[in-house]
Amino acid sequence: MSRDHVQGDRPTGGGDGASVAVSGADGASVAVPDAEDAAVAVSDADDAQAPFLELLARGASAEAYDQPVLLARAEGRSAARIAALARARHLALRVRSELEGRRRREAELSALFETAHDLAGLRDLDAVLQAIVQRARSLLATDIAYLTLNDPDHGDTYMRVTEGSVAARFQQLRLGMGEGLGGLVAQTARPYVTDDYFKDARFEHTLTIDTGVRDEGLVAILGVPLMRGPHVIGVLFAADRRARVFEREEIALLGSFAALAAAAIDSAHLLTETRSALAGLERANEIIRDRSSAVERAADVHDRLAELVLRGGGVHDVAAAVAQVLEGAVEFTEAASAPAGPLETSRAEGHAVRHRDDWIAAVTASGELLGALVLRGHPGLDPVDQRTLERAAMVTSLLLLARRSAADAERRVRGELLDDLLDARDRDPRLLRDRAARLDADLDATHVVLAARLDSTAADADQEADARRRLWSAASHLAATRRGLAAARDGGTVLLLPLASGDGAGDLARRTARHLGTAVHGAVTVGASAPVPGLVADPDAAGTAYAEGRRCLDALRLLGRTGDGAAAEDFGFLGLLLAGDRDISGFVARTIGPVVDYDERRGTDLTQTLDAYFACGMSPARTKDELHVHVNTVAQRLDRVARLMGADWQCPSRALEIQLALRLNRLSAPSGQ
Repeated sequence: MSRDHVQGDRPTGGGDGASVAVSGADGASVAVPDAEDAAVAVSDADDAQAPFLELLARGASAEAYDQPVLLARAEGRSAARIAALARARHLALRVRSELEGRRRREAELSALFETAHDLAGLRDLDAVLQAIVQRARSLLATDIAYLTLNDPDHGDTYMRVTEGSVAARFQQLRLGMGEGLGGLVAQTARPYVTDDYFKDARFEHTLTIDTGVRDEGLVAILGVPLMRGPHVIGVLFAADRRARVFEREEIALLGSFAALAAAAIDSAHLLTETRSALAGLERANEIIRDRSSAVERAADVHDRLAELVLRGGGVHDVAAAVAQVLEGAVEFTEAASAPAGPLETSRAEGHAVRHRDDWIAAVTASGELLGALVLRGHPGLDPVDQRTLERAAMVTSLLLLARRSAADAERRVRGELLDDLLDARDRDPRLLRDRAARLDADLDATHVVLAARLDSTAADADQEADARRRLWSAASHLAATRRGLAAARDGGTVLLLPLASGDGAGDLARRTARHLGTAVHGAVTVGASAPVPGLVADPDAAGTAYAEGRRCLDALRLLGRTGDGAAAEDFGFLGLLLAGDRDISGFVARTIGPVVDYDERRGTDLTQTLDAYFACGMSPARTKDELHVHVNTVAQRLDRVARLMGADWQCPSRALEIQLALRLNRLSAPSGQ
């Protein structure tokens, strides 16, 4: 309405608040409040907005926004006042809705922060997807990883990125919707794994897909969906060229990478939408400026945690970084050490839970409770800081999963190398040395093969399998720290450990039995082979040594020495039966070596005197007649033997071994001597 079309009538009632009648552009008469009424209306509007601004500031629930209107009605306020409150409520709820949208977007993007540094350096979608596939293959230690995307225009699925593929036909596959393992994943929107692709009848096999898979040589395949909202837009795969069982943690880890890939694809498609959304968020930013310090702290902790992940930090480093940002004491605890009730609530709800003056955030992965992050003595926690603690718990779970997957992969690789050595497979010495070098092991050093078995009795098959896994895990850790190898075998564990200079196989077996027993809280019996100097040169060396270690292990258990360790050399003459190479010269050297060496150096006849002494029934008088010497000479020679071999050399058990060693020494001497 322009000024020219307004005709003022005479005011009614002067300045008593009466309205003024004016004519609009269409000639209709419109009631307009006078100046005083206008001022009151503006004041009412400002008063009506105040309670809703307070509700916005403290982040109240949507139901709380009804209270000011209901209260005004209960107090009998004017219709204008109630209408002003209703309009303010409508505007406040719109602002709150925009704020909630921002929070949801922030929560969705929080899963990407651990790879934010990598993704920030990548400029195009292909590079992002290639990096994700490479990381998935590396951490899951698979032969190949690849990603397929749906093509709505052609109504099929195509191979977008591959890592580790060697077959050109496989890299160029295009699959019809619903075909193959990927079709099953896309139809159900759930991960699927097959231990043997060609024997699995759960999904539709086609000639095209089976030919490509056969060219690539794949056997075990794991596929997880790439989700964009409720829709599957592709599938991320990890596969091996041998039979393999994918663990639940590995499936969860690949699922995390699928989420990253889907987010990268979604970001590329929604870039325009994001830019337009930023304009709408500016108004919300003005309302939440009073929370800028909390947002800055959240950004700071994101940067700190991303830096920690990139430089290989651990869970305690994450706790220390969050403690510095939140200005409180934060620690990672095992699940058994945290309060059970709040921990279970946090696990079920996915949020940090207050417990007295502390906050507890459960650290979980695929439903498994791995521990908790506990913020001590900080009862008044800002919502943004609460989310920071929750994100730190999520980072901790990813770190634990990554560490576990990496450790499991290394243990598998060490076990595979030892299996190849024991089974005389892959006898290319250069290749064996290269594989060992990547594991910080030196196959040219002298090693001992040890057979270990847990001797505790399990209540059922599941407990026995769990006990064997604990033994294998402890043995793998010991092998990794000792630059050796370990593998599960024959219901127990076999270790290949280097032998230090001056150390004995029996001593190493006893130390290993004590170490493993302490680690698994049970009796572990260990049998050791003789030192093996040429593992690579002799294809049967490792297998023969393992058989010897098994015989020593069985001998210990038959003798009732469970929880102990020994090598063939520790069994005296019985060791000749246990040793793989029947080390006669070694037995002779260990038994009467000092006497033989003394004769060779001095030209004496102590060995001959011992032969005659035992032949004469250990009688010095008859021995002097046999040797045609004085009885004092016999006594002097026997005193010398005692000094060389120890005062107990005539006890029955040692005397038997000495007589056997003397006979073997005589039989092994060259003819004519």
